[in-house]
Amino acid sequence: MTTGSAFISARTLSQGFHDEIIRPLLAGIPYAAGLLGWGSDVLGYDTERSMDHGWGPRLHVFVDAYQVDHATTAIETGLPDEYRGHPVRFGWDTQEPIHHITVTTIDAWLEEHLGVLNGRHLSLQDWLVTPQQKLLGVVAGQVYADDGRLQVVRDELRWYPDDLWRWMIACQWSRIAEEETFVQRTSEVGDELGSRVVAARLVRDLMRLALLMERTYAPYTKWLGTAFSRLGHPDGLDRDLEDTLEAGTHDERERALTSAYRKAAIRFNALRLTDAVDVEPHQFHERPAIVLHAGRFAEASLKAVKDQKVRELGLVGAIDQFADNTGVLSNPKAYRKLISIYE
Repeated sequence: MTTGSAFISARTLSQGFHDEIIRPLLAGIPYAAGLLGWGSDVLGYDTERSMDHGWGPRLHVFVDAYQVDHATTAIETGLPDEYRGHPVRFGWDTQEPIHHITVTTIDAWLEEHLGVLNGRHLSLQDWLVTPQQKLLGVVAGQVYADDGRLQVVRDELRWYPDDLWRWMIACQWSRIAEEETFVQRTSEVGDELGSRVVAARLVRDLMRLALLMERTYAPYTKWLGTAFSRLGHPDGLDRDLEDTLEAGTHDERERALTSAYRKAAIRFNALRLTDAVDVEPHQFHERPAIVLHAGRFAEASLKAVKDQKVRELGLVGAIDQFADNTGVLSNPKAYRKLISIYE
């Protein structure tokens, strides 16, 4: 962190940097610019702590291909060493200090960032294999100038096509259905640690379900709780999930979870994607476990999918629903290899 520099968000810092430094340097060149791509600052989650690691004025500048060299030269020769007390050229870990003003075309950046050849028109497989954090890198950042080329892409990638969204909701309910009985069963055999681990997995799945139902992309793990909390939970779903994690006994854990299930089910019915599904948890057949029987919601969601190609995918889920390896989800060359799952 720069000595004596009070914290302001990188969004605010980069806004001023663009308006006062970059805009004059690009006078006469049509362009779009914003704080996009990787980083907590793109999501608006940066804090004073963020200033010690890869933080400072940062922008992507998009121009026509024939203008890339001209715009790059104009910026390179006009950048100051500091802006509002912050170094313009900064590094972290093994990254040498450099400026972070990237000049490129919108298509070249989308190919690099998402791994797709045409970021304006994703195929079904493109949607399925692209991590939500990567999509957030396009749609969540602050835009400081736009001659029209950026907004059309952000509009296209704002959220999943309707049938794919319904299918993903079905897949998320299916994840819950697969493990909801394990909380009781593990506890019954004396495996309290295992019961807590299963409950924690279900908490995460319910958080991701809530984000899906609100048409909100889920960020990577560090910020999942922050994104979930910003949804607002007047029904108390967040408190139920906290109670689940804090529960010291199976009975307490089950009460908190079943309350959470019911509230998630009520939210699902409020979407009116299907006929209303019974939201009350019930005993799991003859076993002493109270569960939602979440498979009912998965089946109802799948019936609401009209596209036959989507219906035939099964319930494996989009990439974030079956993979959580950071090295895969952050690397387009890695996650694009998984496209064969959907062929």
